Amino acid sequence: MSPRVYKVWPRLAVENFGPIKSANVAFGDLTVLVGPQATGKSIFLQLLKLIREPHYIKYEFRRAGIDWGGKFGDFLGVYFGEGMQGLWDPKRTKVAFCGDAVDLPKVVEAAKARKGESTFFIPAQRVLTMREGWPQAFTYYDPGVPFAVREFSEELRLMMNQYGGDKVLFPMPRRLKDEFRQMLQHHIFPTFDLKVDTERAQKRLVLSSANDSLPFMVWSAGQREFVPLLLGLYHLMTPAGASRRQGVEWAIIEELEMGLHPRAIGVVLLMIFELMARGYKVCVSTHSPQVLEALWALKRLRESGAAPEAMLEVFEAPETSGMLKLADTVMKKTCKVYYFDRKGASQDISALDAFSEDEGEGGWGGLSEFSGRANEAVAKAVANASRREKR
Repeated sequence: MSPRVYKVWPRLAVENFGPIKSANVAFGDLTVLVGPQATGKSIFLQLLKLIREPHYIKYEFRRAGIDWGGKFGDFLGVYFGEGMQGLWDPKRTKVAFCGDAVDLPKVVEAAKARKGESTFFIPAQRVLTMREGWPQAFTYYDPGVPFAVREFSEELRLMMNQYGGDKVLFPMPRRLKDEFRQMLQHHIFPTFDLKVDTERAQKRLVLSSANDSLPFMVWSAGQREFVPLLLGLYHLMTPAGASRRQGVEWAIIEELEMGLHPRAIGVVLLMIFELMARGYKVCVSTHSPQVLEALWALKRLRESGAAPEAMLEVFEAPETSGMLKLADTVMKKTCKVYYFDRKGASQDISALDAFSEDEGEGGWGGLSEFSGRANEAVAKAVANASRREKR
């Protein structure tokens, strides 16, 4: 299936929706949201999913026996999570998608519950889905847990139930490029395989080596954070024929960097680029300056007409034919970056101009502020010390 073709880049504009006072985001092939905690990035991305597939969300709630009594506020509470009933202000909230006004209460009320997921969401709280090393059913969670977490866990559970005991899930042939498997083995799973263990009555994931079998709770923090992300990427990177999962056009990934070493983050970014190359529209939220540094390098390489090998050098990736093809494809894609600030506004900082006089763009949405202050403070201290020595 070919990706949907938009006449213009899709755009979501939001006013006065919870912490968001004014956000206007035109999406690219890759769209990155940055900014401090609690500025509305996650709410914005969850809203995007809700607008794109209210029918599917209602279907999943109905299948789980969740009833919000026809009250829109209560629906917001079960979708966004407990305490979020008041996000929508009937007098002040405005939403528009692709230029069309969205009356969200009417959209939710009118949507007919049916299957059909078009936006796959990997939430920041993904580690919660792996209770004792196995994803939990949608109905396991309290109704106050956001839909994105519950649905992600359910998707993983359904996928994992297909695998029998002693099945090796990583490294798994044909599920990822060989180059990805080799880099992940080196940076995240050295000397271990990820497999399904059935020694107990209930299936669980373990890290297995020739001598040990390690359960979920003794993994490193990075491994616990990464495994549900890896399984989510498995879901999107279909092993056979089609480059994308049927019906799914958008992939949303929150805080891809959680718990990971910088070199592992670089591998995950390459896998995000693979999603772009497969035709997904990808949205990412992040608190990692490394993500923006990579996009800055990609932008400058594109502007200078650099060869694909230069991009692979940035990520210390092998110059194989498959990776060169990926780099060539990605360097032709469009990347957008938006800063969500404490005042509830969004700002397009896609230029990533570190010399901009604008505080939001020059500081890359706050992600480069510390290094800038540190460099300035050290330079000042060195200069002062030099002056004292000359006296």
